Amino acid sequence: MATRNIAVIVGSLRKESFTRKVAHSLIEQAPPGLQMEIVELRDLPMYNEDDEGAHAPAAWIAFRDRIRQADAVLFCTPEYNRSVPGVLKNAIDVGSRPYGKAAWSGKPCAVISVSPGALGGFGANHHLRQSLPFLDMPCMPAPEAYVGGIAGKIKDGALADDATRAFLKTFVDAFAAWVERHAS
Repeated sequence: MATRNIAVIVGSLRKESFTRKVAHSLIEQAPPGLQMEIVELRDLPMYNEDDEGAHAPAAWIAFRDRIRQADAVLFCTPEYNRSVPGVLKNAIDVGSRPYGKAAWSGKPCAVISVSPGALGGFGANHHLRQSLPFLDMPCMPAPEAYVGGIAGKIKDGALADDATRAFLKTFVDAFAAWVERHAS
């Protein structure tokens, strides 16, 4: 199996976010064939088509280039108001432009959502999945990943729940197989 470069998109800006902690757990448990790295969104200006072309912010160009270099994308998102956070939607918009030159095209992906609530970010997970076919991103259908009650699963700044860690291992192993099947 070839080593695959995975862009991990965390839809939370908070340094100590639960979603970021789950992303780190996935990175730690990834099989040797996945080289996973978080692509930061905090400095990505809001998308405005007026700023395309010669006026495109350097952060947009760097983000698009980083996504193009990836073999696949792992979206890790919290749920805000039954949807994805604005920063994640903005990243999707930035990466999808200019029209016809989307950085996302053909990248296999997976979605994991995280929430202190019992539903585990179900709304955000499925809302994000609505955009992925349009972006030409084959999304791993199973196992679906909703991590609920996350606040009680973190101790000393890291994921400490054995059952959740085991599920995440199953998820990241399935993602590795999905990437290998679909990466070009």
